[in-house]
This record gives sequence, structure tokens and C-alpha cells, in this order.
Amino acid sequence: MKVDSSSNSLTQAILGIQRGQQSLNKHASEIASASQMSPGGASDMAKPLVGLTQDQLQVEASAKVAKTAAKMIGSLFDQKA
Repeated sequence: MKVDSSSNSLTQAILGIQRGQQSLNKHASEIASASQMSPGGASDMAKPLVGLTQDQLQVEASAKVAKTAAKMIGSLFDQKA
């Protein structure tokens, strides 16, 4: 039984979570700077606000992949024992 694919899935899930968090920080920074820049800054906030939702979905999906990969690894160890 190969654990490599499950381990790789777990690694990719963790990377997905990290990317989502980095993107979330970027979008939050854009929102903060847009509101300070100009009175018309509110219209500039649409893309970063949508981005925040996308970031949330990415982190949630990656967390589900991590949870599933961890269960698979646990199942493989249980079968091996």
C-alpha cells in the first residue's frame, strides 16, 4: 500500500491553506488602502471583497482535503496493523 499519494494530498492541502491565507492578507491590505486613498475608494473595493470570499472558499476546500487525506492515512495504518 502506498501512502505517498495520501501524503502528497496532505501536503497540497496545506499549501492550499497557506496560499489562501496569503491571498487573504493581500486582499485585506487592498481594502484597507482603498478606503484611505480616496472618496471613490469604495468602488475599488469590489475585487478585493470578492477575493476575500474566494480565499475563504479556498481555505475551506483545502481543509476538507487535508481532513480526508489524514483519514486515508489513518485507514491505511489501521489496515497495515
